Amino acid sequence: MDVSPDFDVQLGRDGVALTVRDRELLSAIDEAGSLNAAADSLGRSYAHAQRRVVELEDAFGSLVDRSRGGGGGGGSELTDRAQELLATFDRVRAEFAGVAEADETVLTGRVIDRDGELATVETAAGRVRAVTPPDCTAVAVTIRADAVTLNRPADAPEPGGTSARNRFEGQVLEVDHGETLARVTVGIDPELHLTALVTVESVERLGLDSRAAVVATFKATATRAVARTES
Repeated sequence: MDVSPDFDVQLGRDGVALTVRDRELLSAIDEAGSLNAAADSLGRSYAHAQRRVVELEDAFGSLVDRSRGGGGGGGSELTDRAQELLATFDRVRAEFAGVAEADETVLTGRVIDRDGELATVETAAGRVRAVTPPDCTAVAVTIRADAVTLNRPADAPEPGGTSARNRFEGQVLEVDHGETLARVTVGIDPELHLTALVTVESVERLGLDSRAAVVATFKATATRAVARTES
């Protein structure tokens, strides 16, 4: 199943994200019958693959049943939990591919500082860091819904303490549930609504009901600005 390279589907839990690369690794283990053979088929080191499986299991539970030694040299197979996780990932990926591009927030503003391809843009909502073309001052900043991460205020990273350089506090206004994904509309101020695309599981885990306070963060490298003509 193809997904645009601009979008990277992830399932997160306890600070660990199951990515497309992880799905490839688990699927390879399922097909090859061993972690060693799976790593080899993907051109990855066994040690790195093993560490990654341990990281995933610490967050998601037992994913790989391993047998050691014996005449066949041992092997590995996926647990029922892993199969369920992959099925969930595929459902999210399919739904995500159909809706992600349609959910964007656009802010207009002016460039006030530059650092290479990244610029600081002054908008009505506050300052936003974004990838910005050179030689322009008036810009429109597009924030994809899939790039926005939501946290409860008590669990949100401190400003400057994360690679997600953009940080806004707000309140949940609406949650539109799909089968596996939900669009969460966050009010940053009376004039600005920010859309986030998260899993239904995250909505339940974070308690994202109407009026809930949240902190929205998004990386500068996942945020794009284009030149605009001032009226």
